[in-house]
Amino acid sequence: METLLIWLQPMSDWLGDPAAARLGFAGLLGLAVFAFLIALMMVVMGLSDPLRRRLRRLETAAAGGTTGAQTGLREWLGPMGERLVPTEEEARSRIARDLRRAGKRTPGALNTFFGIRLLFTVVPPLSMLMVLPFLRIPLNIGALLIACLAVAGYLLPRFWLDRAIKVRSKLISRGLPDALDLLVVCSEAGLGLGAAIQRVARDLEISHPELADELHLYGLQTRAGMDNRTALRDLEERTGVEDVRGLVTTLLQSMRFGTSIALTLRLFAAELRDKRTQQAEERAAKVSTKMLFPLIFCILPSFLLVTLGPPILGVIAAFSRQGL
Repeated sequence: METLLIWLQPMSDWLGDPAAARLGFAGLLGLAVFAFLIALMMVVMGLSDPLRRRLRRLETAAAGGTTGAQTGLREWLGPMGERLVPTEEEARSRIARDLRRAGKRTPGALNTFFGIRLLFTVVPPLSMLMVLPFLRIPLNIGALLIACLAVAGYLLPRFWLDRAIKVRSKLISRGLPDALDLLVVCSEAGLGLGAAIQRVARDLEISHPELADELHLYGLQTRAGMDNRTALRDLEERTGVEDVRGLVTTLLQSMRFGTSIALTLRLFAAELRDKRTQQAEERAAKVSTKMLFPLIFCILPSFLLVTLGPPILGVIAAFSRQGL
């Protein structure tokens, strides 16, 4: 009992302040309103209907998604973010494009993204509001922390999305030279462009799964009846990688003028190899500049301390003996 009283003492002291009591009441009221809105949204969206849940699982599986815990998370977060999706077509399509470039192509990825943003914006500030009575910090500092948590929670999903796009683009660019070499071999062996891309996608599944996934989707689109030009343009838009954009432009020009695809791929592979060599040389040339900061602020002070320290100490000792 005494332990419980000791544990509740900070809350009692905090509630003794009228301003703190009003802040706590406002936080509890906000939490209650948020819970009520979530419950109302679940009722409106029909999440309790087993038929709707089953249909969502089938749609996700048909789109190549996964079932289980991730599907349950999407079912919970999707309706939360559906109301937050921008009504402007440009903003909505831009975020959907970024999600595709990050590898998130499920039908409810856009709603899930905004649901995660809402969750990260609301839950950390509310948690901080619950912990605030035990921290014994001023109210203005507590309000600032809550505001910072809300802003950070709102920006964090976008930061993660940009990071995922950058990582995936780098992985696709890293696997493109190998894919080009295999495409050249397959084209010179007599395979058409669609068959060569599908074969390369199978060969790259282990070494470069991200690029293999994009090439495999291209093969599915062409088999479904989409023409090669439209599928190539969609591949360019889906990846957003500069090297893939150059490859698509080269292939489209080859189809337009009727030149050999194998020769076109070989020339583009050589050009890409030269470009990678130049980029490596540029990075190597920047090494000396990047080493300047640690050399001046880390290595040089230690070197000066070791070389000049003993003579300076000797001079100080000599002056002290002479009474100076």
